[in-house]
Amino acid sequence: MPKVDISKAEPFAGSGYPGGLDAPCENRITRKLGEAAGLTQFGANLMTLKPGAWSSQRHHHSGEDEFVYIISGHPVLIDDAGETPLAPGDCTAHPAGDGNGHHMINRTDADVVFLVIGTHNSENDHCVYPDVDLDLPANGTKERVFSRKDGTPY
Repeated sequence: MPKVDISKAEPFAGSGYPGGLDAPCENRITRKLGEAAGLTQFGANLMTLKPGAWSSQRHHHSGEDEFVYIISGHPVLIDDAGETPLAPGDCTAHPAGDGNGHHMINRTDADVVFLVIGTHNSENDHCVYPDVDLDLPANGTKERVFSRKDGTPY
């Protein structure tokens, strides 16, 4: 099995959310390791949350599983059940279709680093954001477009 050259996974800061919804994620850094390795059936992203950063807006997927492994730092998982402190070695699982909105926040003074592994099913996945006026419906293509919950574009 070939070794993945992590340097080919360019770091990307921020989230790409529209309408100012990206502000809590500005200090999130993503490296798409799976993409750099040529994987097509699932993604593997190395994420770094600087102090104060969010992993995403709270969300859930209709057609994509997500699995998270904490490498370093102490984020807080926030989901429908409340808040759960996490530590290195902890894992979280977010099955497709469970309807449990989730994200992580780094409330510490040190970086948090974690690996996210998830399904590539953007053509059929509807990502819902329960706390903000944001929607990412499936449209049959990999190029989905954010909209407001009423369907109007940003």
